[in-house]
Amino acid sequence: MTLHALPTAAPAPLKFAYWVPNVSGGLVVSKIPQRTDWGLEYNIKLARIAERVGFDYALSQIRFIGSYGAEYQHESTTFSTAILANTTTLKVIAAILPGPWHPHVIAKLGATADQIFDGRWAINVVSGWFAGEYEALGLPWLEHDERYRRSREFIEVVKGIWTKDNFNYAGKYYSAHDFTLKPKPLQSPHPEIFQGGNSRAARENAGAVSDWYFMNGNTPEGHKEQIDDVRSIAARHGRTVRFGANAFIIARETEKEAKAELERIVEQADPEAVNAFGGAVKQAGQASPERKGMWQDSTFRDLIQYNDGFRTNLIGTPEQIAERIVALKKIGVNLILGGFLHFQEEVEFFGERVLPLVRELEAAVLPAEAAA
Repeated sequence: MTLHALPTAAPAPLKFAYWVPNVSGGLVVSKIPQRTDWGLEYNIKLARIAERVGFDYALSQIRFIGSYGAEYQHESTTFSTAILANTTTLKVIAAILPGPWHPHVIAKLGATADQIFDGRWAINVVSGWFAGEYEALGLPWLEHDERYRRSREFIEVVKGIWTKDNFNYAGKYYSAHDFTLKPKPLQSPHPEIFQGGNSRAARENAGAVSDWYFMNGNTPEGHKEQIDDVRSIAARHGRTVRFGANAFIIARETEKEAKAELERIVEQADPEAVNAFGGAVKQAGQASPERKGMWQDSTFRDLIQYNDGFRTNLIGTPEQIAERIVALKKIGVNLILGGFLHFQEEVEFFGERVLPLVRELEAAVLPAEAAA
């Protein structure tokens, strides 16, 4: 592919993130053999590969108990700091679950991590979909919209502690009394706050308080609907939000090879685990008042990848995937969050073969269209 940049200034380059496999079983509910490992040594090597080939972020996962093919899991904040200690430019997003975690504790932990690791700490606030996890921890399982109300308070408290002295807050779930955190985080105004969800409550939270809105895998039309909606909500609050799209990426030399790999994953899916996972998440997704939460329309095939990553269709040759990624940027996606089957090898292949094509297309195609 030969593309020549035009002099018109391009929009901000797309960011790239990968799921940290700190949970056993990889990113698919399938018995297909995988070379991915959930241990620290594997993940340090993976992080260094990702950093070298151009990834910007890594997202650690939050699980407290084993479930649905993910029987073992390392705690997200500890694992994130271990990765930060072994990299120099990669930013690590630690998934946080309100309920088990308290915002004051996360604010303190995050400020320290951000100071130690040169402003590379971020959080993803997960409102929760797994009732069994809360029950096992002896914590109350709130109804759908209440979970998002708690998350909104959680984010407001964390942001307040990170940015203000003598911070006060009186909410339903959290409070603060003349609290001052020192030192505050290195990043200004504060470490980035990510959040996902598909429901009305999730979108309202993103528009009101979050920096980034993560979207499950979807069609371009589905992603655009979410982006337009959350942008309008953010505008009402005088804010802007950036958008990340989840995708399970299968990049191969030929489209036939990529599609064959996908079918092998699907053919070797663990039906019991997929159906159990589907039952849990669909309950969570359909519990929103408008019944538009995450996974509410996911098929069995979609659920083999935990966050509907097959639906984004980044499956094919490097050229095909690069073109689809830039098409996503055109509708407002700012970041691609990638899952892979064999993480080390495939993150490296993606960085060496797909990312350069994305950068060429960004430099040539998008400015040309903006100037037309």
